[in-house]
Amino acid sequence: MRPACPRISVPSSTSIIIVPGWRGSGPGHWQSLWAHRLPHARCVEQDNWVAPTRAAWVSQLEQTVLAAPQPVVIVAHSLGCIATTHMGPEAAARVCGALLVAPADPERRAVLSDFAPVPYAALPYRSILVASSNDPYCPVRLAGAYARAWGSEFVRIQNAGHINVDSGHGEWPLGWALLQSLQGEFRAAQATA
Repeated sequence: MRPACPRISVPSSTSIIIVPGWRGSGPGHWQSLWAHRLPHARCVEQDNWVAPTRAAWVSQLEQTVLAAPQPVVIVAHSLGCIATTHMGPEAAARVCGALLVAPADPERRAVLSDFAPVPYAALPYRSILVASSNDPYCPVRLAGAYARAWGSEFVRIQNAGHINVDSGHGEWPLGWALLQSLQGEFRAAQATA
């Protein structure tokens, strides 16, 4: 049985949208643990986690973003990062920040090829891209190219695999701190506006 994670008080100035990758995020994945900790977080649910299509995944993500009661901070992993970059302008306008972790390379796996080509345009919101030097699903050089194209801050982690349960990442404190920095920056900007 998974130990209970304490719920924390999160100001309601942002809505957290968790965007899992291919095959979803299991119970021990940091995204699932964070969803449990954040009482108002919403996790994007897909009809087909195994054979994803870009149209279906992006549509479900856009619906979730547009239904959020507050400006959105996205927390995406793997193919969820790529789906996030495919969002249309109406949904993207609701996003105030994104934590993009271990992006996938849809050209490396045929089942993900519908998500190619990956958009190489600057995102209209602040983003942090976290990648590992030895991610088996996306070379770190490609992740760096994504970060440059998207205008993302780039955080490179040594030997962290795919930054998931298989690579030993449960609660993942570094990611939590990065999420808090995105939320804090938005709150500070709102306070001075």
